[in-house]
Amino acid sequence: MTSTALDPVLTAEDARTALHLINGQWLGEAAIRRMNPARPDELAAQSPSGTAGDVDAAITAAAAAQPAWAALPAPSRGAILIAAGNLLIERQSAIAEDLVREEGKTLAEAKGEVKRASDVLRFFGSLGWAATGEVLPSGLPDTTITTRREPLGVVGLITPWNFPIAIPAWKTAPALISGNTVVIKPAELTPLSATHLARALQDAGLPAGVFNVVHGKGRVVGDALARDPRVAGLSFTGSTDVGLGLQEILNGRRARVQLEMGGKNGVLVLDDADPRKAAQVVAAGAFGLTGQACTATSRVYVTPGIREAFLEALVAEAAAYSPGDGLGSGDSGEARMGAVVSRQQFDQDQAAVRGAVERGATLLHGDDDGDPSGALFFPAAVLTDLPFDDPAVTEEIFGPVVAVLEVADYEAGLAAINDSRYGLTAGICTDSLALATDFAARAQAGVVKVNRPTAGLDLNVPFGGVKDSSTNTFREQGRSALEFFTWGKTVYTGV
Repeated sequence: MTSTALDPVLTAEDARTALHLINGQWLGEAAIRRMNPARPDELAAQSPSGTAGDVDAAITAAAAAQPAWAALPAPSRGAILIAAGNLLIERQSAIAEDLVREEGKTLAEAKGEVKRASDVLRFFGSLGWAATGEVLPSGLPDTTITTRREPLGVVGLITPWNFPIAIPAWKTAPALISGNTVVIKPAELTPLSATHLARALQDAGLPAGVFNVVHGKGRVVGDALARDPRVAGLSFTGSTDVGLGLQEILNGRRARVQLEMGGKNGVLVLDDADPRKAAQVVAAGAFGLTGQACTATSRVYVTPGIREAFLEALVAEAAAYSPGDGLGSGDSGEARMGAVVSRQQFDQDQAAVRGAVERGATLLHGDDDGDPSGALFFPAAVLTDLPFDDPAVTEEIFGPVVAVLEVADYEAGLAAINDSRYGLTAGICTDSLALATDFAARAQAGVVKVNRPTAGLDLNVPFGGVKDSSTNTFREQGRSALEFFTWGKTVYTGV
């Protein structure tokens, strides 16, 4: 492991180099090159390929720093998070432009994500002043019972490329405010966004060793994190297959594990809905963020009376989501969608659409030819005339592709929504309060949206799924996020 004096964010000639952060030092040598998905010849970022030795060094640093960090009063820990959140806002434009280059989303989406990361840090920073325990009555005389929350110790975080600064922030902030120290493995495709978060925390005064970053491949860095007995808990966001494999490793050594995995999120559109408004809701969930969100809408069930009007309106909405270079139009909005993140993901989107059409589906909007320049622009796709068990309806695509199917009535639509291995988000478009209330009670999903896109979450409320979307144990975001990163202790005091 070689150290370097290069500043991975602020030195002009190496502004797109991300390095490991271990015990307060920027280390490593760039080995992985990441190209801009909208500009195939432009270098977006470069980063080291971490080893198990790098992970060991990071965990060693985190373990050494943890007692002093936990002993620091919670309001003092919170002040550092708040200061880091403020720095992200000061640097918002530069961070957002880097995020666009390495992930592909539009500049407006990227700026919104940086703002979300800042808000998350400030929200959890403010919880440094909040009570974390209770005073409870005892059945014994002259006895007081109190509860308190204790940090786990060293925690590992494995984060994805689709929200490359927001998800690291919403895992890191509750971990740190609770008194844990962190080793994070960011996605290989988006190393700069995690570097910006690390730099903000460091510049805000976070002590060395409290937050450590190791870049590299999941099968090397992630596996080493999961297997190290000093890592008391691991929080993961990514694919279901990888998540379930990590769960097996962590369960084998009785460590705590939190998984947020796949989704195949459905929306039910009923006859009493406004077809134009319903189409806007579905399009925002399906095509916003290029459909690259675990909460994105990917299947829609429509009752007969509204089907034709809804499809016409949805095709018109899809046409408005024209893909393009997220930096090419600034905030003017010419490119309503950004680029697909990678050639692998583009090929997956393309195969999903082509396969559905070959099996008899009708493609109402979109094509799969690709951009002649090699830029990864994929038009919004609307598929219909599919059977309920078609792979385009049952398997996660993770792109701007939505399948629309007809159902006879509300009950049939609810049954179709629930007929999935996933249970992350679900939505309904209706003017009926009774049906909306029933749907909220019976939909098998961790998040239910009524007349709102399935994608999009408030930072102060719990988030997580059921079935193969989650461990269905600890929730992320809001105050409930603290539960994963702490354990409870009950204290009896007699006088």
